[in-house]
Amino acid sequence: MSIKLFSHGGAGEVTGSKHFLKTDSATVMIDCGAFQGKRKEADRKNREWDFDAKEIDAAVLTHAHYDHSGLMPLLVKKGYRGNIFSTSATRDLAHIIMMDSAKIQARDGEFLKKQAKKEGGDFEWEPLYAEKEVIQTINQFVSLSYERPIFIAPNIEVCFYDAGHILGSSLAVFTINEDGNRDLRIAYSGDLGRKNKPIIRDPALIPDPDYLVLESTYGDRLHDSTEGAMEKLADVINRTVERGGKVIVPAFAIERTQELVFFLHLLTDARKIPRLPIFVDSPMATNATAIFKVHPECYDEETNQAFIDHHNNPFGFNELKYIESTSESKELNNLQGPAVIISSSGMCEAGRIQHHLIHNISNPVNTILIAGYMAENTLGRYIREKKPEVRVLGKWVPLRAEVAEIDTLSAHADYGEMWEYVRRLDLKRLKKIFLVHGENKSLSVFSDFLRRQGIQEVEIVEKGKEYLLT
Repeated sequence: MSIKLFSHGGAGEVTGSKHFLKTDSATVMIDCGAFQGKRKEADRKNREWDFDAKEIDAAVLTHAHYDHSGLMPLLVKKGYRGNIFSTSATRDLAHIIMMDSAKIQARDGEFLKKQAKKEGGDFEWEPLYAEKEVIQTINQFVSLSYERPIFIAPNIEVCFYDAGHILGSSLAVFTINEDGNRDLRIAYSGDLGRKNKPIIRDPALIPDPDYLVLESTYGDRLHDSTEGAMEKLADVINRTVERGGKVIVPAFAIERTQELVFFLHLLTDARKIPRLPIFVDSPMATNATAIFKVHPECYDEETNQAFIDHHNNPFGFNELKYIESTSESKELNNLQGPAVIISSSGMCEAGRIQHHLIHNISNPVNTILIAGYMAENTLGRYIREKKPEVRVLGKWVPLRAEVAEIDTLSAHADYGEMWEYVRRLDLKRLKKIFLVHGENKSLSVFSDFLRRQGIQEVEIVEKGKEYLLT
């Protein structure tokens, strides 16, 4: 039996994961994510489609992040009618992410149509998909619990293991029966999480694979210990409050926002920060938080003991307000005095965060807190790099606010943590590690690191290239 793997996205880049596993009798797609970056480049890459959706027999979604789930409705629009396998929490979170994307695209289309009409030109841009495709996509989901194997195509079985990355995230382990003789096991990491993260459990150890497809987002760096995250957050807030400023946090609506709210709840209760107004200004984050509330089966023991066992809500307390309407969001622009504003998008390329930045980024009493990954050529990356001037909402504005960074909140394992995970596997059985989901430097550094640890068969996956598994 011929078994191949290949990628049409998330190879040689961080976002846009689209991986494939192909046998003589079936093709399985693992993730169908959107490329994220500068708007024009992202739009172009997301419209590039180098495969036939109708030829796919089954689809697997490792987790809900937009760069893994964002183009599932386009897959359906292009003719895929098979099942999409994921955990129930991933299905619920992916639903709001995909629907939010459809609504944003519809608004963008209306805006561009009006602009073209004003300028007397032709309107050519169309959304990638609409809400009806999202609804159809959700109807094709099949939810699986962790560690419950199921056959999804002829001779191909999948089993999910908790990846410890975000709520419902999975390592997907495929077992393929080769001509009735033996089983070949291929594992896809999705995005591998970290130990001791708040709210969710640590990554689960998978059965020993023959091949491992491993992400490399932080393949060139080490994070600080997660234990210091709350102390660093308290320090940033306290020194900003002393200046009378606001802490503006661009945060991903899923996981990062809930982690920050969780920490702020604990810090407020422990009186390690003053009681001050805290705003979550992101409708998607509000919806995602509601989903977090209904999936306590994904919580770790500490969260259950701290809140669930005492019937408390880890994502709600007196100082916290969730902002939903646009008018409420605009009112925050006139807010005086210390406050914390958590808003999306996480990389600052769109959404309400841009309005909070343009009103606060040039005031030195304020702090812009970077609490997540910022891709190359994004506004978030430029802020993290402390460029003296940045472009926000089409205007160049001076960056005078303090820029602080808490790397400990990263949901991705660093290269040391990934090696700590890999070394627990049977390395004699492991034939090769394929590296995906990383920028060129991260991929190169991580590949060299793994070889120094004794893993001689390491391959950086190239987009479109097929790799034969034996």
